[in-house]
Amino acid sequence: MIKKTFILLPVILLLTACSDKNVQLQLKEDKNKNLTASTLSYDDYKSSYESQNQKLKNRPHSKYEPKISKDEYEKLSFNSNEINEAASSDLLYKKQSFMDFYSDWKNVRYKMGGTSRLGIDCSGFTQKVFKEKFGIELPRTTLTQVNVGVEVKKSDLKMGDLVFFKTSRTNKHVGIYMGNGDFLHSSVKGIQFTKLDKPFYKDSYWTARRIMN
Repeated sequence: MIKKTFILLPVILLLTACSDKNVQLQLKEDKNKNLTASTLSYDDYKSSYESQNQKLKNRPHSKYEPKISKDEYEKLSFNSNEINEAASSDLLYKKQSFMDFYSDWKNVRYKMGGTSRLGIDCSGFTQKVFKEKFGIELPRTTLTQVNVGVEVKKSDLKMGDLVFFKTSRTNKHVGIYMGNGDFLHSSVKGIQFTKLDKPFYKDSYWTARRIMN
């Protein structure tokens, strides 16, 4: 009887420890899943990023910083009108995908005809975003991308729509509508967010195309 007790006791303790560990891992996993939503505050996003990159943070020779700044994060946060829509659609996934791509490419300079990290132009940028994040193949130039998908009114724009501009008699420009009146694009000032109602872009606005639901 004593032998059985000594044998059973370690087994019970081991099972209890494993159970507690599994619960903790599940809670951590659930927390990390929740923190991927763009509806959370920047502090929550930063905390999640740091917890997932602790090894990088602890390397003194590596430059460490969250992928995007607080101001940049706010541009990708939902407004009150989008929250209900996000709950019943894949808007969260789309927004997170655009966020990840932007944070990875935001320091790449503009280069006419460029399609790499050495420099990229507006249509090269939109082509690469949709290919890498959504598996959608877009043609290479602005004048060919404007014929893809279906036309949408400016008043009906949704996140992910392509927005086009006639910036001169011969030059055309394209970006990605991100909601809240912002669009993301590769401009002569680099990859950035710009307001659609900024005078230059408001006056040169051309059309918009929806290439995914």
